[in-house]
Amino acid sequence: MRSTIGVLLAVLITPLAQAELIDEIADRGELRIAVQADHAPYSFKENERLTGYDIEVGQELARELDLRAEFIEAPATEALPGVETGKYDISLMPSSESPPAGGALDVSQAFGEQKMVIPFQKDNPAFESAVNNALQRLKDSGRLAELEQKWFSATH
Repeated sequence: MRSTIGVLLAVLITPLAQAELIDEIADRGELRIAVQADHAPYSFKENERLTGYDIEVGQELARELDLRAEFIEAPATEALPGVETGKYDISLMPSSESPPAGGALDVSQAFGEQKMVIPFQKDNPAFESAVNNALQRLKDSGRLAELEQKWFSATH
């Protein structure tokens, strides 16, 4: 009987714990995004303002999630640990900086020709679903393809 109660409590408590990240972000009204400031064409400074593919994808993603995008400059070595501890909600970094599969972070579905993924805190299925749905809407609308063309075409 005790083990049944323990299992029931775990089942009841787990969804509440998993909803925390998306609830915290929604309450804050902004998506904290770690980016590198010196990694053109992904993200870089132009006239003291961040710009680049990652910046525009982050803005579009936040808009799809009905949030403001807050970009935080972070060295590549600090981005993933910062996502893991909750300092950043997500990281937009080139795919070479992606977390290893089965590690301490979960990732979005891959997107774009660059096969990028968006890492976030592990065990947050509601947030994962929201991010993947937003990415799918951006893909279906053609917006991701437009951004790739803009930032990765030979003419840029």
